[in-house]
Amino acid sequence: MRQREALLGYAYISPWLIGFICLTLGPFIASFILGFTQYDLLNAPKFIGFQNYIHAVTDPDFWQSLYVTFYYAIFSVPLDLAVALVLAILLNQKAKFMRMFRTIFYLPAVLPPVATAILWNWILNPQYGILNRFLAVLHLPQPQWLITPQWTVPSFIVMSVWGVGTWMVTFLAGLQDVPVSLYEAAIIDGATLWKKFWYVTLPMISPVLFFNLVMGIIGAFSFFTQAFVMGSGYGGQGAGVNNAGLFYALNLYIQGFTELNMGYASALAWILFLIVLLLTLLVFKSSALWVYYGGEKE
Repeated sequence: MRQREALLGYAYISPWLIGFICLTLGPFIASFILGFTQYDLLNAPKFIGFQNYIHAVTDPDFWQSLYVTFYYAIFSVPLDLAVALVLAILLNQKAKFMRMFRTIFYLPAVLPPVATAILWNWILNPQYGILNRFLAVLHLPQPQWLITPQWTVPSFIVMSVWGVGTWMVTFLAGLQDVPVSLYEAAIIDGATLWKKFWYVTLPMISPVLFFNLVMGIIGAFSFFTQAFVMGSGYGGQGAGVNNAGLFYALNLYIQGFTELNMGYASALAWILFLIVLLLTLLVFKSSALWVYYGGEKE
């Protein structure tokens, strides 16, 4: 009977097992092996040892893509977290039409990335874009978004704020889970609004902040679709002018599917995996200092 139940259980999860082995585990192992080969998708892979990894160290595009990605991650992740938290606090108030406002702020997060990229390509257009028109009304400088190299990555950072709806919802769930008794005790102790936020709200939602931070780092280092769609109009290949928008994932795509250097692309993928793994481990290691669960440090 137990064997029959076990076989029945495996039969039920077999679609997931087949998909995991064929679409996740298989490519995962294959990419590791291909990282040590010269492979152009047309001919059989040729083993070349660590040459792909050595080539990455001397490749200017590798360092440019690493710089662009770190630049984007360092500024976009904290900015998006801050905006999402502020929006969640505002939307956590008891007021009329609050459900409608929550829906409005969340909607951009569910839009297709390609549609979002096309929309922001128009918003950031230096000649007739709505953002520069708004800045002109305020008599502020009007940058050449996506055209000049120094404004390429800031353009994507500004655009990233558009999609903070998912983080906002998770922050909102965390805020609604904070016990009201803690705020009442803080008021009795004479705590100001800022002290209530710093000593009550922030520690209680720190697990949500920790989750969003990890997901934000992973998302920033895998940023691809918007960079490819928006950059393709300003220099080809989606990299922007002078490769100013050459994100790491975009460089990986170009090497693998445009240059047909699939072996080198696989090596780049594993380097990216190690970088994200290291950063994630650092965040997990530091979480003991600032993440609280049930009033206790992690």
